[in-house]
Amino acid sequence: MTYNRLIQGLKTAGIEVDRRVLSELATNDPAAFAKLVEIARKNVVTA
Repeated sequence: MTYNRLIQGLKTAGIEVDRRVLSELATNDPAAFAKLVEIARKNVVTA
């Protein structure tokens, strides 16, 4: 999943996070980051 699709999916789900927060989660809490990716995948808009 690209960064743009990740952000799009999170915004569609009503979750606003910036790059720094995503980086911290990916480094320090991989389970939480994986959950965000899962949420983004479910909410990404495909053309």
